[in-house]
Amino acid sequence: MKDYSIITPEGTKDLLFEECLANRTVSSILGNVFSARGFHEVLTPGIEFYDLFSEEKSGIPMEYMFKMSDSKGRLMVLRPDSTLPIARMVATRLMNERHPIRLYYNQRVYRYNPGLTGRSNEVMQAGIELIGAKGKRADIETITTAIEALSKCVPDFRIELGNAEFFKILARALPVNDDAREEIRTLIESKNYSALNSVLDGLEQTKYVELIRKLPRLFGGIEVLEEAYKLCDDEQALKTLEYVREIYNDLSKLGLGERIIIDLGLVQRNDYYSDIVFSGYVMGSGEPVLIGGRYDKLLDNFDTSAPAIGFGINVDELARVMLKRGNIAQKKPADVLVHSESGYEIEAIKYTSTLSEANIVGENSVFETYEEALEYARYKGIKKLAVVGNEIKTINTGV
Repeated sequence: MKDYSIITPEGTKDLLFEECLANRTVSSILGNVFSARGFHEVLTPGIEFYDLFSEEKSGIPMEYMFKMSDSKGRLMVLRPDSTLPIARMVATRLMNERHPIRLYYNQRVYRYNPGLTGRSNEVMQAGIELIGAKGKRADIETITTAIEALSKCVPDFRIELGNAEFFKILARALPVNDDAREEIRTLIESKNYSALNSVLDGLEQTKYVELIRKLPRLFGGIEVLEEAYKLCDDEQALKTLEYVREIYNDLSKLGLGERIIIDLGLVQRNDYYSDIVFSGYVMGSGEPVLIGGRYDKLLDNFDTSAPAIGFGINVDELARVMLKRGNIAQKKPADVLVHSESGYEIEAIKYTSTLSEANIVGENSVFETYEEALEYARYKGIKKLAVVGNEIKTINTGV
């Protein structure tokens, strides 16, 4: 039997030094933004019952989840999504809380990505959920929180706006089964024009088929909506487009220019999105670092009716981009390495503590000899070596 003890599973990795610092920095920045806007932190279990994430509730195929069983044989999964557990929490432990409820989280999610294509199966995700608030004010509040969160980390982001209901209206009019609709949705999401055309060519060429054929290309400024208006005469579908126009116009007043983009091909996998949807991108990453939208019917699964909207940010990917750009302040070496002569080990520990109280970073030496301590200090870039004995001698290491 092959021994896998010295490698990590596919889709995972060890994080070292600067990578950990970058992740903690991003998590701290996002947490500060969310907290300052009135959101309260929550954490949900890393292991949940599969029932919470059944495909009809989550839109996540069962084969994309990491599964196990508990001692009673019940099917469990590693948390593949943060929104559903928080919806469960709101419907149970927070059922008597006054609405709106503002929550934020920073926790790992686990989801199998077939072929990976550069994606990880384990992602640190931070985000917010605004529950019990409907309408444009709540949508603007959530999207501007997303904009502020990204702007605190990177300057060159863009936000794409779409409407989940627009695609659903068009897809329901197609003479195909649910599996075929999901295939079409996936091809639109990936902007696979060739494969999408091959599927649609086999259908009767109705106005809905032609509009869906064009969805991946309906991407840009307000002119995208004008083109969609010409192609669509369904009253409900037109209402969804008009709402996208309202949100786009309001966000444009923030002076973000071309950073706000309309994408009618924005058709995320999660079936619980019901209205406005949005994604965030940054230079240096080919995948969205932020995904969100409105999900007004999700809490119905828990016998609780409440409108809601939220988003999640891929902390790992945002940290990677910031680290590559040099935007993460590097951890500095200790100011002083404290080395004890034999018999003065406790005195050295006490002296290191006094340095800390004076806001001086002191590292306690674990070496047996002065020479070893000095060589280590020079290697690590520590400028001073304090030797604790009958007296304390401090020397410059020459760094």
